[in-house]
Amino acid sequence: METILLYGIAALALFFSLIKDKQKTKTALKKAWKAFEGILPQFINVLFFVATVLAIVDTATISRVLGSGSGFLGIIGASLIGAITLIPGFVAFPAAAALLHNGAGATQVAAFVSSLMMVGVVTLPMEIKYFGKRVAILRNVLAWLFSILAAFFVGWVVML
Repeated sequence: METILLYGIAALALFFSLIKDKQKTKTALKKAWKAFEGILPQFINVLFFVATVLAIVDTATISRVLGSGSGFLGIIGASLIGAITLIPGFVAFPAAAALLHNGAGATQVAAFVSSLMMVGVVTLPMEIKYFGKRVAILRNVLAWLFSILAAFFVGWVVML
């Protein structure tokens, strides 16, 4: 129901935008379409990857490796996978939803997504180039520790 409400609000806002300034609205829609075209190939690739993994790996395996019962090792493993993986946020959240739907624990998925968004092992060489080795490594270590903390917080909130 919330989705329909949000789409309705967006359509209403678009309608008012068209009334206020037709040219700016058309320009904004063209820019949005170009952005969508740029994002779509990445989105499809990652969704294909997630779908393939979910087709190969059964629900019991996901529950064992990333489920609530996997405990601290599952949280650390999920956060390390997230830290190494380079996936845009607009793809990470549907992937996280698919993992949750297939038996992964909320804390483990939170660790994966938070480290995915905050830690950049793949982008570390670029960070070192611009920020220096010490700052880049310190930022990534602190971000990883905070992602673990955030995961435990999410797990605690979900259990309430």
